Amino acid sequence: MKDPRVVFGRCVMLGLAWTVLAFLLLPMVIVVPVSFTDQYYLSLPQDGLSLRHYQAFFDKEIWLAATLDSVIVAVFSTLFALILGTLCAIGCWRLASNAAETVRTFMLTPIIVPAIVQALAMYRFWIDLGIMDTYVGLILAHTLIAVPYVVITVSASLANFDVRLEQAARNLGASTSQTIRWVIMPSIVPGMLSGALFAFTISFDEIVVALFITSRNVYTLPKRIWDGIQDHLDPTIASIATMLIAITLALLLTELWARQRRRARLTARIEAGGG
Repeated sequence: MKDPRVVFGRCVMLGLAWTVLAFLLLPMVIVVPVSFTDQYYLSLPQDGLSLRHYQAFFDKEIWLAATLDSVIVAVFSTLFALILGTLCAIGCWRLASNAAETVRTFMLTPIIVPAIVQALAMYRFWIDLGIMDTYVGLILAHTLIAVPYVVITVSASLANFDVRLEQAARNLGASTSQTIRWVIMPSIVPGMLSGALFAFTISFDEIVVALFITSRNVYTLPKRIWDGIQDHLDPTIASIATMLIAITLALLLTELWARQRRRARLTARIEAGGG
């Protein structure tokens, strides 16, 4: 017979888990039907479903221009964050010293420091550099914000890396750069892809820093949505949110599918080698 206290504890934890899940998912459940409203303000559909607000997104230049700015900034930020984060993770993994742990901890500080504090610091520093309200300034800011996520995912992949593969490559005459390029990098591709996905999502969705260091020349989609909420509750915002939710879910499902395929192929190779 199970201990009643254990059963009660599990019920409490299960209830808390479902409460948190509902708190996270209910806003998404509500925003989807609102995006199909037939009214000119944020509300549930009354006389029927309508796609007018989805059409408004593609018809209005301000939404398309803001989306293009967000994509440009997110793509370049992801590329730079992926390079810097991967090199940092590999370097700290190879050194495996107190200094490496200090560097890794320092690289993770953007996750710890509140976004408003980062925005204020970047605002002051970017003025001195003369890169306020520029693509360069926003890409650099988002790169710094996204690097920790790449470091975390790549470090997790390196934790499962078989060091004997590197040793075998070096014994066969491969240089350090060749070992990293031909042995280590292919083994940590899943971590790099996960880090890139996180970096792109963080950059595309970021608004606090963008509000501080951009004005008119760079106008990202989250900033345009923010202005829309302040000026007029346009149902187009709900349509954009629904499309972003769908794209994010598609990317996550694609990554999970790719991971399962890689795991299945690896298992097949092991079984074929054992057979």
